[in-house]
Amino acid sequence: MARGPLFEKNYRPQFSGHETFPLRYGWLKKAFDAIEATEPESDNKSVFLSEDAIARFGVGKNMVASIRHWATAAGIIEESNSSRSIHMTDFGRKFFADSGFDPYMEHPETLWLVHWQLSARSEKTTWFWAFNHYPAVTFEREQLANSLERIVKEQGWSRVSGSTIKNDVACFIRTYVANQASRQTGHEDTLESPLTELGLIKSIGKKDGFRFVRGPKSTLGNGVFLYALIRFWLSHSNASTLSFEAIAHAPGSPGCVFLLDENDVVDRLGVLDDLTDGEFRWSETAGLKQVIRSVELSRDAALRYVEIDYDEVVRPEAA
Repeated sequence: MARGPLFEKNYRPQFSGHETFPLRYGWLKKAFDAIEATEPESDNKSVFLSEDAIARFGVGKNMVASIRHWATAAGIIEESNSSRSIHMTDFGRKFFADSGFDPYMEHPETLWLVHWQLSARSEKTTWFWAFNHYPAVTFEREQLANSLERIVKEQGWSRVSGSTIKNDVACFIRTYVANQASRQTGHEDTLESPLTELGLIKSIGKKDGFRFVRGPKSTLGNGVFLYALIRFWLSHSNASTLSFEAIAHAPGSPGCVFLLDENDVVDRLGVLDDLTDGEFRWSETAGLKQVIRSVELSRDAALRYVEIDYDEVVRPEAA
């Protein structure tokens, strides 16, 4: 039986909002700055909708909508359901304020975090499906679209057209796969998504062939992994223990979202005790593989652990 949030009765799929534009360099910072400047206003949703939005962001109308979409999907800003206001999130402040850890996404740790925000949360259906449910290592564009059309039909999701899914799949691929023409000519394509740097999906052979790159991720910091583990734990269980099976294989888990093999996950879990001064411990007692925690879980704690990676990378550069 299928499991995970996509199969819950009240799940609402999302296959649009990006206006077919993948995330681009500088967009999250632009969105954060715009909301930071207007947050005291009671109706600052107009920052993306007013006539001067095109001049403010320096892009066309559809791209303004795309910037808003990506900043919301990545958890940089959040929109109030009860008012016409948009707010900065703690995550957004931590990384994209001028004094934040990495406002211009110059370090791979930030790229991994943004990838996690997009692909570990079920709001973006194609992203969540591809990294957490798609059964094959290799795929073609049409195959991925067809698999999504099947789940749309099986779950009875209304008002989702095949063309909308195909556009979403195309945007998904452009988010993670580098433009081959620009790479071959040696020209930097500023329109590429920064997440192509993660190398999670590669082109293979024919034009529409792709491969998920599963295995060790040398640029993925242990602090980011622990952030992901805590966020997954918060959504998965209230228990003081979390099984290896869940961490490695459950939908929305670090193992799935980061495309890690079981040995990679074990290696990451093995350093938790030293990394957290015993607050999280990896245990294999009596053949039972699990992580044991002795602290309360919270989003603030997850963000605090991310600082481990930035202490090692960002601050020495500033010294």
